[in-house]
Amino acid sequence: MVDEDEGRAPDWLIVRRDDALDVPGAVVLAGAATRTRAGLFAALADLLPLPAYLGNTWDALSDVLRDRLAAGPLTLLITDAGQLLVDEPTGQYALLLAVLGDVATTAPHPLRVVLNEAPAF
Repeated sequence: MVDEDEGRAPDWLIVRRDDALDVPGAVVLAGAATRTRAGLFAALADLLPLPAYLGNTWDALSDVLRDRLAAGPLTLLITDAGQLLVDEPTGQYALLLAVLGDVATTAPHPLRVVLNEAPAF
């Protein structure tokens, strides 16, 4: 049996390679600010109304995003997404996607994540 979804991104995740960053209502995170887990957490805390007690753990991020999504939908646009967590061990990127995927599929309102890496000219 062939898996029709193999190689396809989940519905909550959009991967783009263009200069058009028009994603209405999106919270924009600069990839350069998300090279480390601490940088990612700090950028999210600066841009979203997250509680001050946000810890630097994936469980804490899951909890606060789920709480945020109780108030309504959220779209995160990460520009220069190739920079996302590049200064962390490889598994951290996979953990982030797992956390976002879990939140996106179980939260009361939709979470969309747009990873945009503009082509180099």
